[in-house]
Amino acid sequence: MTGRRGSVDGLGSSAPIGAMLPSVFAEDELAQRFVAGLDDVFAPILNVLDCVHVYFDPALTPPDFAQWLGTWVGAETDGSEPEARLRAAVAAAARLHRVRGTRRGLSEAVRLAFGVEPEITESGGADWDARPLGRFPGEPRPRLHVTLRLPRPTKADEFRLDSLVAAARPAHMPYTVEVTTAERTSER
Repeated sequence: MTGRRGSVDGLGSSAPIGAMLPSVFAEDELAQRFVAGLDDVFAPILNVLDCVHVYFDPALTPPDFAQWLGTWVGAETDGSEPEARLRAAVAAAARLHRVRGTRRGLSEAVRLAFGVEPEITESGGADWDARPLGRFPGEPRPRLHVTLRLPRPTKADEFRLDSLVAAARPAHMPYTVEVTTAERTSER
């Protein structure tokens, strides 16, 4: 795939100009040939306009446009993910912005980026008590640790995880990340 947009050989115009000319030019061969050349130029443009809704659907858009669409919606992608994972991240971007800064949002962002569910430990907690002045849940010092187990981890994976957690975590939360090798299960 070249990733370029342009003319398509034999693509007909959805709105031929020759049929729109005044009747005095309907049988003028020179005028009809001239506007037929313009039809060849405008056909790809009209085709894109006729199908513009497809360009904004992450499942149907061309791969290079899906990457660009990801920048519009703030998808957490870096351009190295497989096409299916890129499309899923772009489709989920708006939903992820609603849960940004939460454990669920962070987990989903990491899963979409790497295709693996992360292990997240944090210091927070939520509880209630009918008696006032009870013990606060969680730990007094905020912390967040994300562990990711990959089949063949690289330094780039750790850097990608670090930048992803930095963007998707609560702003006040100090964090650490760890990328380890996934344990292989033996098949019997």
